Amino acid sequence: MTTRNHIGRHPGQSTLPGPAELPFQPTGQAEAVDRLRQFLRDKLSTQLSERIRTDETTGRAPMDAKQLRQLAEAILQDAAEAHAQHELRNSATGGMVVPPNVEQRVISGVLDELFGLAGLEPLLADTKIENININGYDHVFVRYADGRRRRLPPVVGSDAELVELIRDLASRSGVEERRFDRAAPIVNFQLPGGERVSAVMAVTARPSVSIRRHRFSKVSLAELREHGTIDKALESFLAAMVRARRNVLVTGGTAIGKTTMLRGLASAIPSWERLITIEDVFELGLGEDAAAHPDVVAMQAREPNLEGVGAVSMSDLVWQSLRQSPDRVIVGEVRGPEVIPLTNAMSMGNDGSMGTLHSSSSQGAFTKLAAYAVQGPERLPMEATNLLVAAGLHFVVHMDKPRGDDSKRVVSSIREVVGADDRQIISNEVWRPGPDLRAIPGAPLRTDTVDLLVASGYDPELFERRDGWWTP
Repeated sequence: MTTRNHIGRHPGQSTLPGPAELPFQPTGQAEAVDRLRQFLRDKLSTQLSERIRTDETTGRAPMDAKQLRQLAEAILQDAAEAHAQHELRNSATGGMVVPPNVEQRVISGVLDELFGLAGLEPLLADTKIENININGYDHVFVRYADGRRRRLPPVVGSDAELVELIRDLASRSGVEERRFDRAAPIVNFQLPGGERVSAVMAVTARPSVSIRRHRFSKVSLAELREHGTIDKALESFLAAMVRARRNVLVTGGTAIGKTTMLRGLASAIPSWERLITIEDVFELGLGEDAAAHPDVVAMQAREPNLEGVGAVSMSDLVWQSLRQSPDRVIVGEVRGPEVIPLTNAMSMGNDGSMGTLHSSSSQGAFTKLAAYAVQGPERLPMEATNLLVAAGLHFVVHMDKPRGDDSKRVVSSIREVVGADDRQIISNEVWRPGPDLRAIPGAPLRTDTVDLLVASGYDPELFERRDGWWTP
């Protein structure tokens, strides 16, 4: 077993400290830290390898991740003690014992190299950080939940270390290995904490990494109301829409809260329903809440192997999901020809299905759907696509940022799909953007829609409050 040199450089983090980061730096201490670091790496690599080989030859069951980390910690503590004694014996010839707090930071750093996320650990531990963007190892930018942006010190020591870190993380992610090299210069995967990673190399001047964190991995519509994403009337409307098994598409720009809204909508799904989720990279995590959603099958698209075979597309998975007896099919992000099997699923008895779509407006979603449909092997013309969408899709829920508050995400518009007329989808904007882009009541709902939603718990009197329920 070998360790890799992913050296973190963020001040105060619990990874390997560089000389400039030590709280106290007498002459020779930097060299002492380097000697300790290398000694710990060597001992850990040697002793872990010996233990694993012994387990294999004796037929002993392999250690799980927790047992492996506990063993590594014990090895490092013993090795640190042995190194300190060695340094004391050689103090007359240049040996130096590092302070206990520095020693523990070095031990933590070596553990992070093998088990953790190296220099990314402190950034991911900061729950106020929403996005991390790295453009070459020494250009690190973060965006906080309140909209602030900052540039931070490097998290690794070179571009090569950045590539190696992403390669290691990608190889350990998900249900199958995700490569990251010159032959596969683009990779997308999920970190253990649920963060989404997108990285590129070779096709850019320097390796680039973007890490997106969802502030709410589990969220209900009531919690979204508390956070200001929806108001009281919208909470009642959206919950009834889900319970009435309406097919819904959540739209909006990048990092606008579409996945969070999808989780919020899913919270209104009865716990006994069987859900099939389909994603390019696992993000939704609906099956992680066994009390709310005990019957979930999560599917993830697969890239081709080195021979260029074995790929499984989102479209393949949507078709396959229909054979898994789903009550609802939920697609994390519609962005290609999977729109055809999804709308087919919506119109073939799987009412209550959902998905997200990048779009600048609720009206623009229909054009995007037609553009994606024409990419499929069926090459559906716009007229045929519109008929399919009109037959399957019931509502489009659009997300936006309210004017004057970059930290908020709100529902801005909701369209009810009425039908199709040749090259155009006919829809009513039943909730429209108000002066600050928060949704307010718009066109009246159709009578049969009102009846359906009322039967599922909707209070139509809330819709009549024209100023809405948004708090200042």
